[in-house]
Order: sequence, then C-alpha cells, then structure tokens
Amino acid sequence: MHKFWMALAAAALMTGAHAEDLPTFKVTIKDGTISPTRFEAPAGKRFKIEITNAGKSPAEFESIQLRKEKVLGPGVTSFVVVNATSPGEYVYFDDFHPQARGTVVVK
Repeated sequence: MHKFWMALAAAALMTGAHAEDLPTFKVTIKDGTISPTRFEAPAGKRFKIEITNAGKSPAEFESIQLRKEKVLGPGVTSFVVVNATSPGEYVYFDDFHPQARGTVVVK
C-alpha cells in the first residue's frame, strides 16, 4: 500500500511540473475589470492561463467555449490548463461581473 501512495505522489508532482512547462498567459481580474481583454495562444497545443484576483471581492474566471471556470477569493492567484484547441476566438469573463470580458485568439 505504501508504494501506491508514493506512486500517486510522484504522479501528482510530475503533473504539476508539466503544467509549469506550458506556455503561460496572465489574466488579472479586479472588481469588475479584466486585463488583458485580448491575447493570442497557440492552436493545437495545451497552454496555461494564470489568473489573479487583484480586487477586494470574489471573482470567477469563466469561459464556456473553453469549458473552464475558476473561482478566486480576493488576492488569490491560480490557473487553468487549456487542452489543445482549434483556431478561433474564445470569450472569457468574470461571472460575478459579466461586463468584464476578454478574448483568447487561438492561432
């Protein structure tokens, strides 16, 4: 049983290390604003979006098209990994402030 837990821990570390190696794009959400409102990412490859809530209220990064969402408390930074995606434009927004929107252009 001990070997099982060691293997599970090693797999978790490898997954985390792999996410670190992905192209990373930073998005900041702050009390109803989102920045950048547009960025380009590679088509056909996985990439990471690092999200920071720089505001004083909760924020929720969401993209229905990318099938990603992440709730963040004030001052929290986290990330989502986007799987290989076809070229196109994908909208993201703060679900608590829907007017705060951006677009990932996948080329």
